[in-house]
Amino acid sequence: MDVDLPDLVVRARRALLPTGVAPAAVCVRDGRITAVGAPADAPEDVPVVDLADDEVLLPGLVDSHVHVDEPGRTHWEGFATATAAAAAGGVTALVDMPLNSVPPTVTRAALATKRAAAERRVAVDVAFWGGAVPLRDGEPDPAGRVDPDAMAELVDDGVAGFKCFLTDSGVPEFPPVGPDDLALAARTCAELDVPLVVHAEDDGVLAASPTASADYAGFLASRPPDAEVAAVRRLADLAAATGARIHVLHVSAVEAAGVVAGSDLTGETCPHYLSLAAEALTSTAGKCCPPVRDEANREALWAALADGALGLVVSDHSPCPPELKAGGFDGAWGGVSSLELGLRLVWTGAAARGLGLTDVVSWMSAGPAALAGLTTKGALAVGRDADLVAFAPDAAAVVDPARLHHRHPVSPYGGRELRGEIRRVWLRGTAPGAGHLLTPTTRERA
Repeated sequence: MDVDLPDLVVRARRALLPTGVAPAAVCVRDGRITAVGAPADAPEDVPVVDLADDEVLLPGLVDSHVHVDEPGRTHWEGFATATAAAAAGGVTALVDMPLNSVPPTVTRAALATKRAAAERRVAVDVAFWGGAVPLRDGEPDPAGRVDPDAMAELVDDGVAGFKCFLTDSGVPEFPPVGPDDLALAARTCAELDVPLVVHAEDDGVLAASPTASADYAGFLASRPPDAEVAAVRRLADLAAATGARIHVLHVSAVEAAGVVAGSDLTGETCPHYLSLAAEALTSTAGKCCPPVRDEANREALWAALADGALGLVVSDHSPCPPELKAGGFDGAWGGVSSLELGLRLVWTGAAARGLGLTDVVSWMSAGPAALAGLTTKGALAVGRDADLVAFAPDAAAVVDPARLHHRHPVSPYGGRELRGEIRRVWLRGTAPGAGHLLTPTTRERA
């Protein structure tokens, strides 16, 4: 290898490269991959780590949909616990959502507060989404308007793009956008050349649906697939009219995935929609919005991933204290904690359906990195950050929620056996623990 002498070489009989799975030696210098070649060609007299025969070398995962909740709701989750969970799950970069922290990340001052809370508390790299919400006098207000100047300031200061809701977000400080504000947000994102990521459930369809009840069937009926379909169709028209890069978050209904596939939109789904099913869901640990649907829908979502209708799988990690999950499905907090388990959940399902690790890494590393503009993440390739994961795909273990790293031991997966084991993780060539705060202009250290 004709390169400067690396400070680390990781060799694997199987490495997931952009060209496929092959033996490889990955050379690292100053936190970046400097060469990828045959194992026999690795330089001598440098530190070498040889993966075990049952391990595959993967690029670090990127999770572009994580609710860290700090500051303001750190008793729900926080940067220390969330990023520890990420590292344990092979996630070396995440993008924090602008809610459920207080203040939400909707102004320059709020972003500064968020970054100060994260500074020196992150075990992996962290970027930030901004929020597109109605503002009045610089504060979220349902009677206000989306402020393009505030959005431009947030882009200047480092957000990856903007999130909005088309219906109630669940927290009062992050109001939804109406049709006019949605169009304004889309035009502004097009001008700023950043994505608009949208919680796509139509408020009118939800208002006309049955009121949620304490049992899961009643909750499911209160958020029908038509709510997603109507919202995604509106977004498709808006993307065509404005040229905005609009991304549909957490697609749960396969009918909505079909609309995404036939438009200029991109879309994602989540491990809970691929792993759980309404027929067997009894614990509010699995409540989320939009909801987990039936087994037939779950299988159709897998097909949508395999066909390319959806391109990303991300956690939508949205934790809360156990007491907020108490009671029935009509009142419990809607969010699933799965940041640490995402790779194992998706690999378990993918392997059972004849899909490979190449597919999983495309959905969970390359795809999210591209959405968020993290151009040094998402692949074992020269010039990328040396974010590496030693993964044993044929190992298996039962989930014990008490051993997970997120703040509260709440999980719908307790007692479930999952395939795969994350054996070792490198963040820019070293052990996780000193993550960087990323910005969209350089994607380098803050």
